[in-house]
Amino acid sequence: MMENIGTPGKYGLENYGIKNVGKVYWNPISAVLVEEALKRNEGVLSPDGALIVNTGKYTGRSPNDRFVVDNGTEEEKKIDWGKVNVKISPENFDKLYAKMLGYLQNRDVFVADLMAGADPVYRLPIRIISEFAWTNLFANNMFIRPALEDRVDQVPGFTVICVPGVEGIPETDGTNSAAFIVVNFAKKIVLIGGSRYGGEVKKSVFSVMNFILPLKGVMTMHCSANLGKDTGDTALFFGLSGTGKTTLSSDPNRLLIGDDEHGWSDTGIFNFEGGCYAKMIKLNHEHEPLIWDAVHNFGAVLENVVYDETTRELDFDSDALTENTRGAYPIYYIDGIVEDGIGVHPTNIFMLTADAFGVLPPLSKLDKNQAMYYFMSGYTSKLAGTERGITEPQPNFSACFGSPFLPLHPSVYADLLGERIAKHNSKVWLVNTGWSGGPYGVGSRFKLPYTRAFVTAALDGSLNDVEFVKEPFFGLSIPKSCPGVPDEVLNPRETWKDKAAYDEAAKKLAASFVANFKKYEEKTAKEICEAGPKA
Repeated sequence: MMENIGTPGKYGLENYGIKNVGKVYWNPISAVLVEEALKRNEGVLSPDGALIVNTGKYTGRSPNDRFVVDNGTEEEKKIDWGKVNVKISPENFDKLYAKMLGYLQNRDVFVADLMAGADPVYRLPIRIISEFAWTNLFANNMFIRPALEDRVDQVPGFTVICVPGVEGIPETDGTNSAAFIVVNFAKKIVLIGGSRYGGEVKKSVFSVMNFILPLKGVMTMHCSANLGKDTGDTALFFGLSGTGKTTLSSDPNRLLIGDDEHGWSDTGIFNFEGGCYAKMIKLNHEHEPLIWDAVHNFGAVLENVVYDETTRELDFDSDALTENTRGAYPIYYIDGIVEDGIGVHPTNIFMLTADAFGVLPPLSKLDKNQAMYYFMSGYTSKLAGTERGITEPQPNFSACFGSPFLPLHPSVYADLLGERIAKHNSKVWLVNTGWSGGPYGVGSRFKLPYTRAFVTAALDGSLNDVEFVKEPFFGLSIPKSCPGVPDEVLNPRETWKDKAAYDEAAKKLAASFVANFKKYEEKTAKEICEAGPKA
């Protein structure tokens, strides 16, 4: 007989075939999870009570190890099968599932009944079943936490079973490596094995929401969002990992709706999560005070952050374990939030990119067709450590700024966004938070205070009467001035010593855009195709 710690959910573990385990910790509070993690040597405490964990071999997402089960259902015919949504057979899913059930025999497990989606109309009940206490703490930080008394009756709409101790065998299990993330839409289960990286749990739930909600007419977005304290306006920040979504949305002068994943329904914006998952590398109090304060709190989870073993002093500048150091904390650790996680239709939309070539302007204004072009392109540079095997920045096009998490064809999400931009007259801006004065290794990362000044100027209307000029390679409109930013950094070509080298780099990047967009041309309006750069 397994021993229940806490009040068991009425939808019991026997529904998953989980039997003969040790203790089952049902919806433990953070203090219990921290205690259990320390007792089991899963991590150590920082001086402020944050739990520091080492995720081992996998310090970032492993997209080549993500699979979707092809059960042959009518619903699954809507999936955009291919390199992103790689098929795995029901038989191989069952093999991996059986391995997990066997592995969990006589082992303790942790269960968290949570929610994804702040809007009650579109909310999804989720359950996280984990081998490690810290994984459950991570999930408890990241997702929406119902009242404990409400969790007993909650029937999961989807369940994530995270057991890193179980590894896949490619020859017999159909995996690519020891790690596997397998989504089964028919059984409403995600299996995660081999990898301890917390981001796999978070992004699995995002992928599920990206399948369910667009079919209900809700635009799902890989973006952060905040709200003006006095104006009540909503701003969105699209971008892949490392482009600044969390940093720019955590603004002391605005209220945070959420830092990474949102839906846009007919009534407005809503957060999917109840927490934040911020990059820790180079974190300092001066530039990011809200995030700094949040991770210096009891119960925050710090992944792969280097620390002094004697003093436990945190070294946020060190990338000794990975460039992709992370901090996960409940959103209420941020001072100044929208408590219900809901906002009005956005007035401004920022598309963020970290351009490693140093070519794109730090700020440019997009018309509707350009907005659709750059959204579908989803250009940025993969930064070191964000994904396994990436040791230096590489150019990357990720459809809709979230291709790895899109079960449906990118055109579904792009059409939904285009309809909403047109209906609500949202202004759209392209912001390069990457390099200036030359490519990576020659130039330098654009200064965060300048980027913040751009965003502030766009939000408060300071750019409304500024003259804009078009640069020749991408057709982007660049402001000739911006409060708080030196004029000489606005045009990227002027920041390069070697102007001919800039021109060559710009032509090369423009050609990359054109080549990438060819796969969309057949299903995309001519005016959108023509809104991109000219090769």
